[in-house]
Amino acid sequence: MPEHIASVSFGKDSLCMLLMLLEKEYPLDEVVFYNTGMEFQAIYDTRDKVLPLLMERGIQYTELHPKNPFLYDMLERPVTRKDGTKQKGYSWCGRSVRWGTRMKNDTIRSYLRKKGPCIQYVGLAHDEFKRIPKAPVEGKVYPLVDWRIPGGEALAYCYSKGYNWMENGKPLYSILDNVSCWCCANKSLKELRGYYYYLPEYWEKLKDLQRSTPYPMRGPRENVFELEERFIEERRGLYGEEGGC
Repeated sequence: MPEHIASVSFGKDSLCMLLMLLEKEYPLDEVVFYNTGMEFQAIYDTRDKVLPLLMERGIQYTELHPKNPFLYDMLERPVTRKDGTKQKGYSWCGRSVRWGTRMKNDTIRSYLRKKGPCIQYVGLAHDEFKRIPKAPVEGKVYPLVDWRIPGGEALAYCYSKGYNWMENGKPLYSILDNVSCWCCANKSLKELRGYYYYLPEYWEKLKDLQRSTPYPMRGPRENVFELEERFIEERRGLYGEEGGC
């Protein structure tokens, strides 16, 4: 019998999938989490809350990590660009340069390949079913798609089970659309504005990263410091002075 393994990031969709797999008593032998080292603290808190549940049921928990520390690949690794020029590090991960996603997928794929034939549960919400490859991947299944559960319903289900992803006194999903790595360059302007107002610790971390790379986080003329100036000007426009949010 093939092993049944759930890939879980401990965000809303994969957590909903995991909790429902347990609730519906689907076969589940192992949970795999790829830890970039750059997750929100709320993700690690959620993981720690789930681990005793897995232990009670005798489900193996495996944590995978990048081959190199994330910040080494981002800021220090010798990289040759397509035009032949060289740079230190891949810089920001996201948009058209999703090197972190590629490493995550490669690491999980390599791990599962060593396990032999298995069924991999993937936490993709029903309203994202278009992300499923047109050519089916053997052994990969999408329970939330099969159960027709969209992302909003997945979040509500997790809230009902007591998972809130709290950061700085606020549910993280009230600030962000997607809880990926805190340094992901795919964050929207609205989400980054949420960092600035409600997640100052992470905003300062973004500024530290921007100091270490010459490439702007959001493309030409939109590095983190320029974004901060924009948010300050917006706040002045709303309140007439640099005051509270």
